[in-house]
Amino acid sequence: MPAPQPSGAYDAVIVGGGHNGLVAAAYLARAGLSVLLLERLDHTGGAAVSSRPFAGVDARLSRYSYLVSLLPRKIVRDLGLDFSLRTRTISSYTPVERAGRATGLLVGGGERRTREAFARLTGSDREYTAWRRLYGLTGRVAERVFPTLTEPLPGRDELRRRIDDEDAWRMLFEEPVGVAIEDHFADDLVRGVVLTDALIGTFADAHDPSLKQNRCFLYHVIGGGTGDWDVPVGGMGALTGALADAARAAGAVLATGHEAVRVDSDGHGCEVVYRTADGEGVAAARHVLVGASPRELAALTGDTPPPSAEGAQLKVNMLLKRLPRLRDRSVDPREAFAGTFHIAEGYDQLATAYAQAAAGEPPSAPPSEIYCHSLTDPSILGPELTERGYQTLTLFGLHTPARLFADDHDAVRDELLERTLAQLDAQLAEPLADCLATDAEGRPCLEVRTPLDLDRDLGLPGGNIFHRELSWPYAQEGTGRWGVETRHPGVLLCGAGAVRGGGVSGVPGHNAAMAVLEQSGH
Repeated sequence: MPAPQPSGAYDAVIVGGGHNGLVAAAYLARAGLSVLLLERLDHTGGAAVSSRPFAGVDARLSRYSYLVSLLPRKIVRDLGLDFSLRTRTISSYTPVERAGRATGLLVGGGERRTREAFARLTGSDREYTAWRRLYGLTGRVAERVFPTLTEPLPGRDELRRRIDDEDAWRMLFEEPVGVAIEDHFADDLVRGVVLTDALIGTFADAHDPSLKQNRCFLYHVIGGGTGDWDVPVGGMGALTGALADAARAAGAVLATGHEAVRVDSDGHGCEVVYRTADGEGVAAARHVLVGASPRELAALTGDTPPPSAEGAQLKVNMLLKRLPRLRDRSVDPREAFAGTFHIAEGYDQLATAYAQAAAGEPPSAPPSEIYCHSLTDPSILGPELTERGYQTLTLFGLHTPARLFADDHDAVRDELLERTLAQLDAQLAEPLADCLATDAEGRPCLEVRTPLDLDRDLGLPGGNIFHRELSWPYAQEGTGRWGVETRHPGVLLCGAGAVRGGGVSGVPGHNAAMAVLEQSGH
């Protein structure tokens, strides 16, 4: 590992080697600036990494984040990344029991097939027509909003003019998204499938007056200008590996095992004090870009910390010997699990789970969604596992806020895991436990992470995968030109907590780099 150079040697020091820090490092180094990146852990990648979590098993899972939608192709092109995505042929499958019969809603596989699936579930074409109308509207918004994410922040009125659709503006930006969902759809299951896009990593009710569920919904439907969520070939670590390669190739120094402990700025320059296993050091720079959370930024600069953030998800990684058979025999498990498999996510079920968790009780029927990476991209499995038909499953549980785990973490974690898997088992024709692979020590290949685990392991405040509540993608008081500026001269926020941050996007890293290059006259 190259050692940091003496003080005063760098145009930019980047704190944090997650994907946004790597994006910023690559852009700045390619522009000819000298760049040092300091990463606390012994590897770069942050929450966008692949690892082998099961002893003696050749399966590289995207351990934390797992799908890509918000990463602009512009960044991939600009940085010449050796990285690709694959589109999932199935968008989602949601099982349900109706009139004592196991059935469900499969979205994908072509327009005709999707229309027929809606008709079988609901008895008419009404819900499918409404579905097309709603997502036609969000598609038009996506085409107009997504390109702005890598531009200077538009004003609120400017963004409204660009969208040029008052119905869409009202639905997404002014009234709770629950209103639009209830206006468009009558079927409880269809309503629930739509609402889930507003709840990923966000603890809220459909009618929350803060509209934080709207902001989450917006970011989930605008990705790539289409709203598609794609599979990273080789796993999420393939993306951050490509970013690290691009940054190094451009000349950036990536120093792992270097923990930043203080950032000082006097208006003329900045200094970063860092700690290694061998002691402390100091790196001076014209600019400091912090890819960590706003909480960590405040700790580094001595500022008052921002309001507490809270994550609300249970993350479970699994490896299976085979995909389980479904109670709904009309659907092939390979299709059902290739898209997003919704569990206990009817509209009323989501409302009940939220109310229980808000009252401090673990949901009795925890909602979750699952998908199988290896169906779309088997390269993450070793040849022997692939030949034997092994598959991965990634489960993302909703409405499990960090507060639930505060008093007895392990007991609540185990209870929620048991309840979550019971909801899945209720839709299967065989127990999931019978399908789980075992590791070299005979243990089931199942790994679970709570919000508090994510806080401890990755520094995500309260386990919030967005670092704090998502922001609207337009300028507000104090947001600055690019949405990355801080009150400290020369210090920028380039992580998910920036305006237009959140998700695996690289957008804050790009925007912080653009701000530096503008200030530097590049």
